[in-house]
Amino acid sequence: MNAYIHPNALCESSAVGDRTRVWAFAHVLPGAVIGEDCNICDGVFVENEVVVGDRVTVKCGVQLWDGVTLEDDVFVGPNVTFTNDAFPRSGQHPESYAKTLVRKGASIGGNATILPGIKIGAGAMIGAGSVVTRDVPEYAIVVGNPARITGYANTTHLPPVAAPSPVDEPVRAPSTVDGVSLVKLTGAIDLRGSLVAGDVSDHIPFDPARFFVVYDVPTVEARGAHAHRKCEQFLVCLSGSVRAIVDNGVNREEYLLDRPNIGLHMPAMIWGTQYRYSSDAVLLVLASRPYEADDYIRDYAEFIELATIPAAAKP
Repeated sequence: MNAYIHPNALCESSAVGDRTRVWAFAHVLPGAVIGEDCNICDGVFVENEVVVGDRVTVKCGVQLWDGVTLEDDVFVGPNVTFTNDAFPRSGQHPESYAKTLVRKGASIGGNATILPGIKIGAGAMIGAGSVVTRDVPEYAIVVGNPARITGYANTTHLPPVAAPSPVDEPVRAPSTVDGVSLVKLTGAIDLRGSLVAGDVSDHIPFDPARFFVVYDVPTVEARGAHAHRKCEQFLVCLSGSVRAIVDNGVNREEYLLDRPNIGLHMPAMIWGTQYRYSSDAVLLVLASRPYEADDYIRDYAEFIELATIPAAAKP
């Protein structure tokens, strides 16, 4: 073990990676596993059934209880509170403790509280003092008590599309996310009202096989948060507004869909998330294939693995 253990630290585990530093008054129990290049700061307590990945920072005053796993590159701010028993009683112990997983690259601000059994997605950002009561999606920024999604990290925010003119010609705006495009549909506005039209092939680059409508969303929480292996989608917000994020595993962009003359084309193998639905939002989604449960990819880590496989090697 080529780690630095401060003379005033108590490290009972032999599974501590190279170049990891365990500072004064930290206590690491024998069963804990800590990776390489970690920084375990003053006054940290690490219980037995804990796994810490590489390049993890755990700031002062944190306790990592049985059942906590921190993947690579996680940051845990000072005095963050992890919990592993939803209904604790003195002297009473459950048969097993709830498993809490913090995925790669996530950050947790100081004094946040993480309830038992929570999964915090890759790259997520937990605001200082937040109380996390539910799973946090990948790259989501959450704040408050209870913590709510306020945005997404590592995402390029695209400017809103200009308001429709009396006669709109179709425009297709390219994206840095391969295959994604923002499509300006044909519109007509006069004293009799407004009309928006879209042609298959000209505006919608596939023959729709299915549609569904999302409306009356009771909270601003995220929907979607999945990818499709083969299915393409075309999103149009008919009323109100919704924010849509597209992610190909390399680039991430966020669009504001707030008028019916704008459509967002999402090809297959794009991770899509929609959030911040206004109370009057009505989102129409056209799909290129019928519903197929096996077509969904709901785990972001699996999506990243598949998205980085060379096209010739994909099944």
